[in-house]
Amino acid sequence: MKIYNTMTRTKEEFKTIEPGKVRMYLCGPTVYNYIHVGNARSTVAFDTVRRYLEYKGYEVHYVSNFTDVDDRIINQAIEEGVSTKDIADKYIDAFTEDTGKLNVKPACSHPRVIDHIDDIIEFVEVLIEKGYAYESQGDVYYRARRFKHYGELSNKSIDELEVGASQRTGSEQDKKEDPLDFALWKAAKEGEVSWESPWGEGRPGWHIECSVMATKHLGETIDIHAGGQDLEFPHHENEIAQSEAKTGKKFANYWMHNAYLTVGESGEKMSKSLKNFVTAHELMEEVSPEVVRFALATTHYRHPMPFNETIIKEASSNLSKIKATLNNVTFRLETALPDLEDDSEYLNELTQIKEQFEKGMDDDFNTANGITAVYSLVKWLNTYIEKNQVSQIVLTQGADLLNTLMAIFGIELGEKEDLDAEIEGLIAERNEARKNRDFKRSDEIRDDLKARGILLEDTSQGTRWSKI
Repeated sequence: MKIYNTMTRTKEEFKTIEPGKVRMYLCGPTVYNYIHVGNARSTVAFDTVRRYLEYKGYEVHYVSNFTDVDDRIINQAIEEGVSTKDIADKYIDAFTEDTGKLNVKPACSHPRVIDHIDDIIEFVEVLIEKGYAYESQGDVYYRARRFKHYGELSNKSIDELEVGASQRTGSEQDKKEDPLDFALWKAAKEGEVSWESPWGEGRPGWHIECSVMATKHLGETIDIHAGGQDLEFPHHENEIAQSEAKTGKKFANYWMHNAYLTVGESGEKMSKSLKNFVTAHELMEEVSPEVVRFALATTHYRHPMPFNETIIKEASSNLSKIKATLNNVTFRLETALPDLEDDSEYLNELTQIKEQFEKGMDDDFNTANGITAVYSLVKWLNTYIEKNQVSQIVLTQGADLLNTLMAIFGIELGEKEDLDAEIEGLIAERNEARKNRDFKRSDEIRDDLKARGILLEDTSQGTRWSKI
């Protein structure tokens, strides 16, 4: 298996620190509002990565934090006239609800900043002792230039960073030894949430929070650190500088970043700051969460993904076709023979499709190639079920493989959907009408069921149904 490592900008063979175990950290949301669909893409993409790693037999210790101390949370709390904790709790609940609808597996732990203040203070103290940080008028800053690898993740030179930093203005810049330096601890302002520290009342800077939570819950070196492309600089760059300065060890062996969700013909990234976003909450009121999940999960995480009506319609159509195939397989199972002489030939073909899927996913979790293998499986099953005689063994293994592969994308197909007694009765009545050549009544029932979202298909093996 190979992973594209942002640090080296190459695909590298995946080797874990501990055999069979993966330590994985995903930068979670800053909880001051509902997540937009671009945020949901990151969460879904790395949930899919986790699911595939587990499918491959790894035990994944998956940690994703909640940033619940931040300027935006403070501003939202002031606007709504409530505490910062009230805001954070509200939107953590909203995140949990939205990602639950998207069938995102809960992380092994979801650490919160407010539960790690003492750890953060201790971490900053060590950086000061080692000469990587300094106090200035109640703030504490990190000496970015002191860390010799600064800029390597984002592929930026110190000169390039210095030009950008020198253009910043404001009172904070006067407190710094160097424009490149960034805040580890911020002195309290009137009315803001704060904690006592050796440098006075204050609160953590954003970057130090993830360094502390990642190393506390996963160890000083982790296998995979993941997040959105927009976090590459400065957030992840600063995490590396802080963590490696404190521990003297490599912080993460593999850095994974998902590309933006884009909107409009210009391909502008979706973001709250640009005010061009749709919240996942709003979208899932109009579109099935299962369809949203399928659309997000089946686009390769490193490719920009356009968000538009066409993408949603294609996902809905393709998902319906997959479900219809599984229903048809279940239908044929009712009259299938236990086994047939040519079973081994067909079972071997199923194995080849599975290997095609794994080959695609082993190449940096290429879900686009993975779903192509699933479509090959669907086509194969649709051909097989049209045979006069079919085998329970082949059908069962085909259905199991389809369920297993779709579960990696976060889609739980399950068993054939049950119809209520009235609809089952109408299908039986229609079959009887066709038998008696009462085609008028047969067509009436077909049209009635179609209006209710039930599509009938008459085959040589009987009448199949699927939901539209």
